[in-house]
Amino acid sequence: MTARPRRFRFAPRQRPRFQGQSFNRLIPNILTLLGLCSGLLAMRFALEGRWEPAAGLIILAGAIDGLDGRLARLLKATSRFGAEFDSLADFLSFGVAPAMILYLWTMHDYRGLGFLPCVIFAVCMSLRLARFNAALEAGPVPLAGPPPKPAYAQSFFTGVPAPAGALLGMFPVFASLAFAGWGWDTLAAAMRHPLFVGSVLTLTALMLVSTFPTWSFKNFKVPRQAILPLLLSIGAYAALLVSEPWAALAAAGLIYVGMLPFSLRSYLQLKREAEALIQPVAAPPAPTAPGTDAAQGAPPPG
Repeated sequence: MTARPRRFRFAPRQRPRFQGQSFNRLIPNILTLLGLCSGLLAMRFALEGRWEPAAGLIILAGAIDGLDGRLARLLKATSRFGAEFDSLADFLSFGVAPAMILYLWTMHDYRGLGFLPCVIFAVCMSLRLARFNAALEAGPVPLAGPPPKPAYAQSFFTGVPAPAGALLGMFPVFASLAFAGWGWDTLAAAMRHPLFVGSVLTLTALMLVSTFPTWSFKNFKVPRQAILPLLLSIGAYAALLVSEPWAALAAAGLIYVGMLPFSLRSYLQLKREAEALIQPVAAPPAPTAPGTDAAQGAPPPG
């Protein structure tokens, strides 16, 4: 009896899988890196005395900061690394860079006293970002930090956010450049005075670390009758931004400050409505000892 020849079957060759991360998930971090580079370039232009590109790069960093977080949530690329990297970039672009620009622009005339508001602004910016990071969650276990916000407070920031703080801190630069372009040299010099700049920096620093509720515009709903005026206002502001960019940026700071009282009123109204929905719960009756009268708490008559 002859043995049957064996048939060998060759297993299909498997291609090794490339271990890496999708490029789409790197886009938010790339944008954060570009925002960090914008802050660094702004400081370089400030050292060279080129105030217009330095101020413009701070605005560019703010625009990038508004995109990277939303893009990360859209692409489902949120991570703890991205959150920490974004906070470090924000500290440099919105805390260190504006303080350095303003010090080299005018605050150096008062030497040590002029340097103090710049330091206060940068320190308060770091404290504001640290408080924001302390409220983040790392997976199912929350980090040590403040308790979670109630539902009515989810649409509000605690204090002025970092990009808005940089916008308010740079307001004297925007206003001075606008007045200088119009030939109003007296007002431009007044905006550049160290006392005015130091006051703006100090007030902005206090707003950064305050508990003042400010709109986040994440879940902001526009009434139907206000949609058309809002679109017309945005179009008019875009036209002003193209024709007079420094005046438009200074006006944006004034508009934001004017919105703060309305933000507080909206927060207090939502808080009152939420507290009105809470129904008091009656406490259960205390248990009575056996052999005592339940009505008066005394032993029954014999």
